[in-house]
Amino acid sequence: MIAFTLKRLGSGVLLLAVICTVAYALLFANGPSIARNIVGDQATAEQVAAKQTELGLDQPLPLRFLSWVGDAFAGDLGRSWFGPITVSDALVTRLPVTLTLIATAMIFVTLIATTLGTAAAVKRGWIDRLVQVGAIVGDAIPGFVVAVVLATIFAVQLGLFPAVSSIAPGAGADAWIASLTLPVIAIVLNYVTASAQQIRSAVIQQRERDFVRTLRSRGLGDGEILLRHVLRGAAPAGLTVLSLQFVGLLGGAVILERIFAIPGIGQLAITATVNGDIPIVMGVVVYTVALVVIVNLVVDLLNGWLNPKVRVS
Repeated sequence: MIAFTLKRLGSGVLLLAVICTVAYALLFANGPSIARNIVGDQATAEQVAAKQTELGLDQPLPLRFLSWVGDAFAGDLGRSWFGPITVSDALVTRLPVTLTLIATAMIFVTLIATTLGTAAAVKRGWIDRLVQVGAIVGDAIPGFVVAVVLATIFAVQLGLFPAVSSIAPGAGADAWIASLTLPVIAIVLNYVTASAQQIRSAVIQQRERDFVRTLRSRGLGDGEILLRHVLRGAAPAGLTVLSLQFVGLLGGAVILERIFAIPGIGQLAITATVNGDIPIVMGVVVYTVALVVIVNLVVDLLNGWLNPKVRVS
């Protein structure tokens, strides 16, 4: 298991290094254009050159990247070009909001999808048809459409929830709950049936395995077989689907946070991109990729613990 963990960890670190290298090269390659965008089209060549020197864009790109890597290892991702805040501080204040939104939604998706998928596989009937139809409808309707409909009805028309997020430094739990309820519901409605469909298929496949018939022949009840053996065998497929959805939600958070005015990392990324605040954009890339690597590592370790064949492969 140690070798398996080290191998997965090494792959994640390599992925992070490659993406950071490519992202830095793409974002910081053209120093004069960056400086021109900041000072404006009416600026003189001397003003553009002065801004390049001020931001360190006059140095060769490889040297700038190596300097950035050294600072990043020390926890310094630079400073915003349009304010006194550091990149790390900007991200640390926004990231908990996004993670709270995604984690809360994924907890509900996991619980509801596991219950529906297992019931659909065991009972079949109307639950099975509901899950399959729901998966088709969920794939057909984009998530942002669900979010817009929920915001229009329950926030704008009925006024049951705030149309603009009230999350702020020092805000109480009631502000967080009121601001995140509709986004969480939108995520659950968009993802739960697709997850339930995958879990249903995995449970059906496990129930048809030879070991289930052997356990029944030894007198074990269906409930014990389901809880102790079938669900454990179906868990890797469900974990893989949920991890992919988590990664997808990191990108989808940009749209949700825009719709509900949530001050998360997606909102920060949009603002930084519009302003041309490249250090902030680079910081968002680093944090997002690091989150993806961590989630994939955790899922791989759980799959390896649940299924020894994964460790061997």
